[in-house]
Amino acid sequence: VQLQASGGGLVQAGESLRLSCAASGRTFSRYNMGWFRQAPGKEREFVAAITSGSITSYPNPVKGRFTISRDNAKNTVYLQMNNLKPEDTAVYYCAATIGLVTTSGSNYQYWGQGTLVTVSS
Repeated sequence: VQLQASGGGLVQAGESLRLSCAASGRTFSRYNMGWFRQAPGKEREFVAAITSGSITSYPNPVKGRFTISRDNAKNTVYLQMNNLKPEDTAVYYCAATIGLVTTSGSNYQYWGQGTLVTVSS
């Protein structure tokens, strides 16, 4: 599967953005999907995941502010980000796995190219 992330940009703290990740292939609905981010000088970190059955998971730093969803008819997964903070600034990547959903990026087989989110204070 090929992934194409989009929707990044420059926003002010407190504003919202919605990222999209379009997937190729006819088997998108079978994949568990995740979003990760990497800030300059920092390690990649888990942001959100959604299973093929639409069960979601989030780490504490984004819980209550970010929402992951998927539209299997459009082969697309979304990340709605509300109340953005400067510390959310990073390149955001979508990823797909046919295996178990985990917070480790190494468990995901397919990656998009990343989209930059910059949050100014």
